[in-house]
Amino acid sequence: MSENSLPASASSSIGGRPDLHPRGGRFSRALFLLLVLAGLAFTALNLFNDVADTGAPVTSYTPFLLLGLALLIALGFEFVNGFHDTANAVATVIYTHSLTPGVAVVWSGICNFLGVLLSSGVVAFGIISLLPVELILQAGSGNGFAMVYALLFSAMIWNLGTWYFGLPSSSSHTLIGSIIGVGVANALLHGRSGTSGVDWDQALKVGYSLLLSPMVGFICAALLLLAMKALIRNRQLYEAPKNDQPPPVWIRGLLILTCTGVSFAHGSNDGQKGMGLIMLILVGTMPIAYALNRSLPPDQIPRVAALTQITEQQLLTLRSSTSEIAAPREVLTEFVRTGQPRPQVLPALGMMLGAIGDQIRRYGSMENIPAQSVTNTRNDMYLASESIKHLQSAKVALPEETERNLVALKREMDSATRFIPMWVKVVVAIALGLGTLVGWRRIVVTVGERIGKTHLNYAQGASAELVAMATIGAADGFGLPVSTTHVLSSGVAGSMAANRSGLQLATLRNLAVAWVLTLPVSVLLAGLLYALFIHL
Repeated sequence: MSENSLPASASSSIGGRPDLHPRGGRFSRALFLLLVLAGLAFTALNLFNDVADTGAPVTSYTPFLLLGLALLIALGFEFVNGFHDTANAVATVIYTHSLTPGVAVVWSGICNFLGVLLSSGVVAFGIISLLPVELILQAGSGNGFAMVYALLFSAMIWNLGTWYFGLPSSSSHTLIGSIIGVGVANALLHGRSGTSGVDWDQALKVGYSLLLSPMVGFICAALLLLAMKALIRNRQLYEAPKNDQPPPVWIRGLLILTCTGVSFAHGSNDGQKGMGLIMLILVGTMPIAYALNRSLPPDQIPRVAALTQITEQQLLTLRSSTSEIAAPREVLTEFVRTGQPRPQVLPALGMMLGAIGDQIRRYGSMENIPAQSVTNTRNDMYLASESIKHLQSAKVALPEETERNLVALKREMDSATRFIPMWVKVVVAIALGLGTLVGWRRIVVTVGERIGKTHLNYAQGASAELVAMATIGAADGFGLPVSTTHVLSSGVAGSMAANRSGLQLATLRNLAVAWVLTLPVSVLLAGLLYALFIHL
């Protein structure tokens, strides 16, 4: 066995092992508590200000209490996500002594915070679109609250369980499994086939990204390490740290840069999951303030109204029957649920667009839509947008001008219904950033010591982090959720394999078991919780 060998039973005695128990003073604990209180106060202030801006009188504070509880749970999910996934960004810089644990964790928290603030929101609504459309349209009902609570509790239970045992499992994997569980349970409870409860096209797209990300991490990190060995002949790069000495400056800078990139990409990608859930909660409990984007410019309304009128006429001319459609919303809901483009779909969509155009033309701006109409207008826009997306997926043949108008209308309606207020980004960023400061040691040890049989060297850490940073950043650009955990831990394994350092099969077996069990366990847990909550 080489001098860098790290068997699990003796790893604590190796001189190169970092001190994972930095002392935290009173000042740091006080600052942590202050930031928590500041985040909660900032949330409450923005909620009351947004409701006050609508001009609607507050007749009861019960919705605020329900909203506050749901928001605390949602932010708790992001907090758990933070300390569960911190290890993936900081393990390499800690085990190569590029940064001390305390500095690495704080720096990672700051980068996570910035990543959330600068995220696009595309991933958030990509995940939400997996949910059954009827539950999204009824976000403020008992079923809607049961859905949100089931998602949050099931994801948190599995995340905390795997964290306790030091297993790097995927928060993305867990949340998507929870969404599928709620969708299947909702369909079964309504007497339908369980397969009808989820948008499987979107689920498969997300599933492929989660399935391929560990393979990408393993293969690309291994290839990158081999390329570095062929092109960069500096022996220091391929040596494990000796004692607690930091690496040479240029290597240290590279490792810190990759840690920064992974932390930022993690915040940008993973932070959006909490944003999507919080927007569901806000729309359900305070539709007057959050169902529609009240910041849209007034000059956008006449353009959208005219476009809906033209497109309505184009779609109605395509109907194959002269019979009237009594309930276009039901037709479109069924179409979004099944994906089957029946002849009634196009005229139903035309009628829905006409109704939307009449509503926004009547009031002139989003701010003027009365409280009792806001939810219906938002639901009509959301359903019409989802219907257009499914028409595109089904490749329904349409005249070129009609197809172009539908694409433009979808973009306009999405800007009105799929938005994230800046204060939501800020509080999610605070929760995720603060979460990175606690509970990180268990998984850091797994990633840093228990994947390979030798101490992580500088080149291995850099290759794993570079691949993780690039993969997560690319997925964020395409609006797909990926697992930071899977990409980074498989990248470390790939670098160990390429270096012929040996792999600890017991750890890999545990990681594989966690990866395999995450989806079925979260599906089952979320389904059972939804069935329980819906009857409370």
